[in-house]
Amino acid sequence: MRVDRVVTEEGLQEAFRIRREVFVEEQGVPLADEFDQHEQAAQHILIYQEETAVGTARLRNVDGWAKLERICLLAPYRKSGLGSVLIATLEKMAAEQGLRQAKLHGQKQAEGFYQKLGYETGSPVFMEDGIPHVLMVKNL
Repeated sequence: MRVDRVVTEEGLQEAFRIRREVFVEEQGVPLADEFDQHEQAAQHILIYQEETAVGTARLRNVDGWAKLERICLLAPYRKSGLGSVLIATLEKMAAEQGLRQAKLHGQKQAEGFYQKLGYETGSPVFMEDGIPHVLMVKNL
């Protein structure tokens, strides 16, 4: 297993492929909603199992907060510990930039996963792209 920062257009397209499979095809998020104006400015990562990219996530600085976004793994690789590695990598990247607080919009079904990683629920349930979410926050 390894995690790489995306630094090439090829890597970015690989991240987009994984996001399309998970969010658009599997979860029904509209394609127009999945990709936004932040793609070029965000820092993207890919996680590999052997030589195959199996997950991705991105990080943005939003008003002094590390905003963790588009966190996903292909179905066969979930519940394998790789999600925790993605989050830890984003948190490390944020800390390297001097960011002290992290937030994310977590799907309600993943709330327990984020709580195990030290995140606290910071909002009531809200809908995003037709999926129930909660704001999760953590001091880094």
